[in-house]
Amino acid sequence: MSISTSLSSVPARLTLLALFSATTFYCLYKSRRLRHLKHKLYPNPNPNPKILFISETGTAKSLARRLHSLLASNAVAFDVVDCQHYEPEDLPKETLILLVASTWQDGTPPAASRFFASWLTDAAADFRAGSLLLSRCRFSVFGVGSRAYGDDAFNAVARALAENLRALGAAEVVPLCVGDVDGGDLNAVFDRWCAKVVEFLKGGGIAEDDDDGVGDDVAAGECGVVSSSDEDSDVESEIVDLEDIAGKAPSRKWVANGEESNGKLNGKKEMVTPVIRANLLKQGYKIIGSHSGVKLCRWTKAQLRGRGGCYKHSFYGIESHRCMEATPSLACANKCVFCWRHHTNPVGKSWQWEMDDPIEIVNTAIDLHTNMIKQMKGVPGVTLERLNEGLSPRHCALSLVGEPIMYPEINALVDELHKRRISTFLVTNAQFPEKIKLLKPITQLYVSVDAATKDSLKAIDRPLFGDFWERFIDSLTALKQKHQRTVYRLTLVKGWNTEDVDAYSKLFSLGEPDFVEIKGVTYCGSSTTSKLTMENVPWHTDVKAFSEALALKSQGEYEVACEHEHSCCVLLAKTNKFKIDGQWYTWIDYEKFHDLVASGRTFDSRDYMSVTPSWAVYGSEESGFDPGQLRYRKERHHKSSRNQSG
Repeated sequence: MSISTSLSSVPARLTLLALFSATTFYCLYKSRRLRHLKHKLYPNPNPNPKILFISETGTAKSLARRLHSLLASNAVAFDVVDCQHYEPEDLPKETLILLVASTWQDGTPPAASRFFASWLTDAAADFRAGSLLLSRCRFSVFGVGSRAYGDDAFNAVARALAENLRALGAAEVVPLCVGDVDGGDLNAVFDRWCAKVVEFLKGGGIAEDDDDGVGDDVAAGECGVVSSSDEDSDVESEIVDLEDIAGKAPSRKWVANGEESNGKLNGKKEMVTPVIRANLLKQGYKIIGSHSGVKLCRWTKAQLRGRGGCYKHSFYGIESHRCMEATPSLACANKCVFCWRHHTNPVGKSWQWEMDDPIEIVNTAIDLHTNMIKQMKGVPGVTLERLNEGLSPRHCALSLVGEPIMYPEINALVDELHKRRISTFLVTNAQFPEKIKLLKPITQLYVSVDAATKDSLKAIDRPLFGDFWERFIDSLTALKQKHQRTVYRLTLVKGWNTEDVDAYSKLFSLGEPDFVEIKGVTYCGSSTTSKLTMENVPWHTDVKAFSEALALKSQGEYEVACEHEHSCCVLLAKTNKFKIDGQWYTWIDYEKFHDLVASGRTFDSRDYMSVTPSWAVYGSEESGFDPGQLRYRKERHHKSSRNQSG
């Protein structure tokens, strides 16, 4: 029988098919195993790990190149990158970085690399970033400094880098090591650190302090130095949440200049005590005088880099890179469960502190703000045109923290901002109705409507006032008398207030706001003062569904006008005011507003409205992201609730 005849038989065909199938399965299996092994060993899409350096005079750069040569001689490939040219938002993609960082004057990084260092500091202090952001990354830091500038400034940059990397979840494979350029030991200490790095890369495992000379001279500033958090443990132990201050605050002490560190300045009460000041400074605030503050918003930085503006850019046309976030009162009358600040700001029912001059507050706020803007020079994406625009703020969001309306001279402060043609967006927590009635024209006045019933408002805002509900209702009612743009600001907390559509709709008639902003709560990390978890954070689809239901309840009085998906935020607007011939007019003509204020005549919100661009309209393909900006999608490493126990 011929071969062709035998292959035509059914058994032969089945045998051949089985052979091909087994071969295919084996090849696929080996291919998947190889891919799995490759991803396990080299999970980073970037070709090589990085040696990053921060250098001013060239010393750190020279050491970084020396390390690169050493590693190359050991057949280990690394890329050497100057931090001033590195995009810090790419850090979550890295699996291994070695940093050689110099400390410049007063313990600060060199100007060219300041953005990299400040980005890490901001991310470590930002509860939204979380402790898993750099969980895939391993690192080690070598510091270049001089003790001639004092112990506090000695290698402060390297210490801060290591501390912030740890806070963001990165694993330290070789302990922090620092050298003194004026102590004659820099090269010897650097060589010992390099040896530890090579040992780790050759499979020696994560290095620990031992007795071989690396790590035994902590006092001399060598390897294995303690972190700044360890060094400052005595100070850090005095930084506590406001609710924990009773019984934990430092005892009454006398300081060198004769002032008492008990919250009083020369016998007069301070709003910002040393404990509160330390907390706010740690979070990145710049304190103005005795009760005000300013901070650079992350959206200001984003639009300076051409990476998009905040929801106020999409809804109202503000230029985020020209917006100053500030407050004339760090104090508040609520202890909201979703407070970004974890209640590290003061609380009070009335003004009982020293009072600073409103013009001085505005001057200092602008000076501090522009100084922070200047530090963005040289950051990737920041053009000279946008930087110069940022140095001339055109908007002020009086919503940073606390209750701005508590400040007795709030009208004088607003007047000063308007004289400089700086628009005002003021947020109040609906506990001071009389203050709302006395307010002069504001570009846009917000009232926080965090809940729609008395019980839920008490649970969410945790107000200090016993008559909080009456104050809340009166505050909403006071809005109806304001001629300028007014907004109800709703923060949705899943499981707390997302089912109260009917109750919220009944509040519309009280204040008849021009707009209703509906935003998902931002998770701010764990805290002894809040029980919120990621389970309480709604998705954008949840916010949209709630907004559509609320608009439907209004029976056409309000419609969904805009959205900003990135901020998980949706805007309802009054149809009879801001929708003309099917076109939305939610944006603001800021120049017209300032002209109207200067004229002294009565005007209303219709007099300074402007057309809304199509990309900001609800349901647009852009979902509120300005197409003139470049969208940068971050890589996030969040631990799901399912995995938290394991």
